[in-house]
Amino acid sequence: QVLLVESGGGLVQPGGSLRLSCAASGSIFSINTMGWYRQAPGEQRELVASITSSGNTNYAASVKGRFTISRDNAKNTVYLQMNSLKPEDTAVYYCNARGVLTTASLGTYWGQGTQVTVSS
Repeated sequence: QVLLVESGGGLVQPGGSLRLSCAASGSIFSINTMGWYRQAPGEQRELVASITSSGNTNYAASVKGRFTISRDNAKNTVYLQMNSLKPEDTAVYYCNARGVLTTASLGTYWGQGTQVTVSS
């Protein structure tokens, strides 16, 4: 089974920065797309940013210009640099990996989530 382990969440003041990381482990041959989703209490999960194995990125309009997604293909790790954080960014952030090819399957996996709280 593929495991995604996230880190980097925490409490930060408005205008501050955080860097999230997510490492995928298992018998992985390749990962097509990695990304970050977030979910605030009482709301549905939404895409924040994604990146393909070739480096093509996609961002939610609300974070474009403030967040930067990147990945290290050799380490099967994805990062999310979050700058100029706002209270509206407060949510649980989930790592996602799509098109994960192993010796036995092709599928999608999720991390356990990490809390990001932006408050004074």
